[in-house]
Amino acid sequence: AVIRLAEVNGIVFPEGLTLAQKLKYVQDLHKEGDARTPAIYTTIGTYFGYQLGFYTRFYDIKHVLILGRVTSGNGGEIILEEANSTLRSEFPEYAGITIAMPSEYMRRVGQSIAAASLPDNKD
Repeated sequence: AVIRLAEVNGIVFPEGLTLAQKLKYVQDLHKEGDARTPAIYTTIGTYFGYQLGFYTRFYDIKHVLILGRVTSGNGGEIILEEANSTLRSEFPEYAGITIAMPSEYMRRVGQSIAAASLPDNKD
């Protein structure tokens, strides 16, 4: 979504970049204060909040851990804030869900952390 939203927001990528390099390019622009980038992370947070609301209709969700390279840096904070805001305003019946984000290092290693941090569900 970062790449598609970047292009919608007028960001043109240099030729030959891989998908990972394009993500890094957007993150670097964001770090430099590019005015186009906050909308990317806000939109992803909105997507995420709505998706959680939808999933909660089928699953008993209490805790969500946000991981992955896209959450690195301040963009992850924007995603988390917007996801919480969207979930609370659009799905108040699920206001008890806790959305958390680990440290910067843990976010970057993503799925390996997810597997290691799953709770023991013996209930």
